[in-house]
Amino acid sequence: MSQTVLNCGYVPLVDCAPLVIAKELGFAGEEGLALNLVRQPSWSALRDMLALGHLDVAQMLSPMPVAMSIGLGGLPARVDTLMVLSVNGTVFGVSNDLALDIGAVPFGDAKALLSALSTRKGTALRVGVPFHYSMHRLLLSLWTSNAPDLQIEEITVPPPRMADAVADGFVDAFWVGEPWGSVAVGQDVAQLMMTGKDVWQFAPEKVLAARHDWVEANGDAAAQLMRAVYKASAWLDAKKNTPLAVEILARSEHLSMSPDLIDPALSGDIVTKRNTAPTPVGRFLQFHKHAATFPWRSQAAWIASQLGADAVGIEKAKACFRADLYRQNLAGIGADMPGASEKEEGALHFETAVASSRGHMILSPDAFFDGRTYDFS
Repeated sequence: MSQTVLNCGYVPLVDCAPLVIAKELGFAGEEGLALNLVRQPSWSALRDMLALGHLDVAQMLSPMPVAMSIGLGGLPARVDTLMVLSVNGTVFGVSNDLALDIGAVPFGDAKALLSALSTRKGTALRVGVPFHYSMHRLLLSLWTSNAPDLQIEEITVPPPRMADAVADGFVDAFWVGEPWGSVAVGQDVAQLMMTGKDVWQFAPEKVLAARHDWVEANGDAAAQLMRAVYKASAWLDAKKNTPLAVEILARSEHLSMSPDLIDPALSGDIVTKRNTAPTPVGRFLQFHKHAATFPWRSQAAWIASQLGADAVGIEKAKACFRADLYRQNLAGIGADMPGASEKEEGALHFETAVASSRGHMILSPDAFFDGRTYDFS
């Protein structure tokens, strides 16, 4: 039987795992797809390839479809988020020199770290982020807005270059997705100070995205891909599958690196400083449980608000997170659906039961470190 070929762009990060697993373990093939994974050197390159039609679908930073759909940055295009690929999974680290300057700060204490950095004297803190329209940058802005005297210089650095940027003194600190924080630690050029979830406990990190016109013209292929990725995400969340997932991701055609650098993100055992014991981080990277794949329209609204969008822009952002397609395309395989497509972001401080298509489901905490909440209904 012939298969539909889909060209899917990705950047080599651990959270590309749902796409890699969908291809390598046959979930895509079972849906009648030949998933061609096309590695990209940077997020800007991936964005342009998708916008120009050289890619059918892509792994994207969650703010990218929102930014493109409301006309910000680079090539504007109406881009749909079909589903979320990963939640959390990022780290904030500092150079070894900066770590000495600020002294001992408990790992994961966002408020204490912000206070320590605020006492630093001299020039602005140069922070490497992978892309301007990234969750890394939005979390950085939210976090540092609580310390108005701290001056930040944002510097864009592709993830694979982050460790080198620290080693060369190009940046003082960085916010990046794994495994590139672990790479910097392994090269003994940096220490990890906190994770993204220490600022927002349930931040949508990567999404599966496609141009709106492609989705409209290729509804069957979009549905097939969504089902394959959903099944791959569920497979990834089973702890027994972690060793095989690490082995597959480490292969030369995917991340092409040592399994020891990939394992921390999937196991949640984060080495914060070279030659120290790992620190267990619960829910460090989430693929499936707690409605992790659901494209909450309220998350799109939060992203748009942080990008400075007005009310019209916020509504456009909501429209590009396709909760409607998620419900339509995944209901047939038994996916549990939250009863609503929006929620008050930041209101959950504990695991919470909410109404769902199968009665109820448990959502993860989604609180922000400063206690703020956001309601866009």
